[in-house]
Amino acid sequence: MRSTVFSKPLLVVSWAFVAVACSSDSGLSPFASDGCSLFPDASLINNDDWCTCCVEHDIAYWKGGSEQQREKVDTALMRCVYKKTNDHVLANVMFEGVRFGGSLYFYNWYCWGYGWPYDRKYQALTEGEKKQAQALLEKYQASRQATCKN
Repeated sequence: MRSTVFSKPLLVVSWAFVAVACSSDSGLSPFASDGCSLFPDASLINNDDWCTCCVEHDIAYWKGGSEQQREKVDTALMRCVYKKTNDHVLANVMFEGVRFGGSLYFYNWYCWGYGWPYDRKYQALTEGEKKQAQALLEKYQASRQATCKN
């Protein structure tokens, strides 16, 4: 019998992200988050929980923007994880992971600007796009179930 690293719920969420990220529509897709994509949301050893850092990071990644904005958001994730855990190694590992894995040149559900079609790349949001993102985010927040346990 072959074992698998991924659980069925993770695969379902992952495929939902792929469907959102691969939308052929030219507009912004509804926001979706799976917490810390392909990384634990919390410690299995103690009470450290950094899931909310990841959801905030996902919001920024979903919206996308300039390359400088991405660098700022990735640094904010690192600082948030460190603040929640007091663990420099964990914070740095997560920073390096999102810098590499979140590149918009990888066609995945968690890349920079995943709410937009892949051909968008690094591009600052217009005022209209910011309003669209805010409206979709408010709709998500009003109707969603909690992504994080805390």
